[in-house]
Amino acid sequence: MPGVWPGTEGVTEMPLHYAGVNSDPPISVEYLLRRQNRDGGWPYATGPSWTEPTVFAVMAASTAQRHDAAARGIAWLRGLQRPDGGWAPQCGVEESTWVTALAALLPPRQIGIERHERAISWLVRLTGRESSPIYRLRQWLLGVNPPADQSFHGWPWFPGTAAWVGPTAFGILALEQEQRRRPTLAIAERIELARRFLLARMCREGGWNHGSARALGYDARPYPETTGMALLALHGIQSPEIERGLAAAQRFLNECHSIDGINWLRFGLAAHARLPAGYCPPALPFHTVRDASLALLADGGAAGRNPFLTSL
Repeated sequence: MPGVWPGTEGVTEMPLHYAGVNSDPPISVEYLLRRQNRDGGWPYATGPSWTEPTVFAVMAASTAQRHDAAARGIAWLRGLQRPDGGWAPQCGVEESTWVTALAALLPPRQIGIERHERAISWLVRLTGRESSPIYRLRQWLLGVNPPADQSFHGWPWFPGTAAWVGPTAFGILALEQEQRRRPTLAIAERIELARRFLLARMCREGGWNHGSARALGYDARPYPETTGMALLALHGIQSPEIERGLAAAQRFLNECHSIDGINWLRFGLAAHARLPAGYCPPALPFHTVRDASLALLADGGAAGRNPFLTSL
């Protein structure tokens, strides 16, 4: 059974469909505004506000010049930042997680300069458990040789756990934007290690799985959404490995039946100028604010206005 996004449990409304500008009904910023909670944040579908859909909805609202809605979302996000500089997934969670990278993608003028700096510091400090000095020492004492893909520093979903492709891609994108604003050697080195992490995790057939390229002795299969995320984070890099990833993404684009996969494939291919000219997404159901926000942002990315690569 497919996974269910938090906040979507029990949703019975019929899903909308998306097919670009010809969609009936179309995904629009008005759909997002109707879903905004009274506290200013956004749910995944219904219910309480969560950090992830709120960040993506703020980005979509800002791009559409709906500044009042974006400002309310920003105010909700400001109230959720934790003392350590990171963000929790929602109110009531007492731990900063990977969603800090999403909040750090928002411009400092929106989220606040001091808040943004603390978020970047939190990201620079965090690494996957397998690349921590204590874990490596323990492996050495046990006589275990770590695989090559554990030589580089990615980001985990939660502190103290292993690094994964998705949070590593978002960590790279957040630090890249900071590096363009205030370049430092520490951030440049962190970005480079994370890029190497992604390249080392590429599946044998091209593209990316959520985690390792091999699991339990078998080659892992790539997925559309993680392939798109990784390619987006690896924009500007030219190599045979990237070409294999792009070939996998183009195959997925013709086969994918998930709006989440299509959205991230559009971002990844557009970042390398490999999205087919005039491409129009197929009519696919969407159930969440996250899906709708990313579809709207992907439209802009296809037109050269990728919010993940340039500040809003």
